[in-house]
Amino acid sequence: MMPSISRRLALSSVAIAAALAPAAASAVDVNIYTSRQPELIQPLLDAFTDETGLSTATIFIDKGLEERIAAEGANSPADLIMTVDIGRLDAAKQAGVVQPLDNATLEQNIPQAYRDSDKEWFGLTARGRVVYASKERVDADAITYAELADPKWKGRLCTRSGQHQYNIALIAAYIAHNGEEAAREWVTGLRDNLARRPEGGDRDQAKAIFAGECDVALGNTYYVGKMATNETEPEQKEWADAIKVIMPTFENGLTHVNISGVALAKNAPNKDNAVKLMEFLSSDEAQKIYAELNYEYPLEPGIEASELVQGFGELEPDTLPLDEIARHRTKASEIVDEVGYDNGPQS
Repeated sequence: MMPSISRRLALSSVAIAAALAPAAASAVDVNIYTSRQPELIQPLLDAFTDETGLSTATIFIDKGLEERIAAEGANSPADLIMTVDIGRLDAAKQAGVVQPLDNATLEQNIPQAYRDSDKEWFGLTARGRVVYASKERVDADAITYAELADPKWKGRLCTRSGQHQYNIALIAAYIAHNGEEAAREWVTGLRDNLARRPEGGDRDQAKAIFAGECDVALGNTYYVGKMATNETEPEQKEWADAIKVIMPTFENGLTHVNISGVALAKNAPNKDNAVKLMEFLSSDEAQKIYAELNYEYPLEPGIEASELVQGFGELEPDTLPLDEIARHRTKASEIVDEVGYDNGPQS
């Protein structure tokens, strides 16, 4: 049995990609192109190898994953795409670099809201798009997404760029629930409540709360776990300790979630093995491993999240199908630009 291999490759030219393709395809049983850091998925892949005897290789491509596979064409060694966010999964679908898979195991293990209606991608774990709130300066323990646009938060909100895929997905969900005009008013209200121009990542928003620059922020749940357990940069533990997680809700009382997911590459040279890995990834065992590794939530309702994640509070995920949210992403991006969100507060 060949050993598991983890490699990091930067996005390369078409010529280099073509040169790598035959070697990568012949070396292992399943080739995975991923936008996730390989160390975040390697224990999961090791468990698959232990169970099946099939080896895996990961090629890390942070940006341009779809373009890389498209450039490689029919000779691409990619068997699977593992990535995060409905935006990236939908981008792979729209680029035509994945193929549909009719599979009873995946349909049984993955709730319908978290898989593509055309069967071209499947969710694996979930994360909530929540509110980070100052423990010292915010008394509220409940809030709706709509309330974040209330003037009472003026000068107290901070976020990363409105054009970031995490915020685009949330705005797209708001459109799906409330319509375009309501979403435009909401994003305008968020803009006017900003304490500063959007910048940084989700962890930077927690840092800003710790520093007293703002009182509430939008962020993903898993970053709280990553900060709270960060031994390499222990100052992040202070950021995590300065905030509490509030599960904001739409009018239906449910919280927006996004996913990590997997898709079968269009020209997968090891399709049968790739399908076996997809089935394994959807299993209870794998969902639990994957969710605990990344401080996320298993998609199967019967599987408990880790103790640390449970400490964020009860997450009741929105039932809106993610492929419906994906259909509103373009309009969400347009609204962000129309209201000048990334320019910061204007009044």
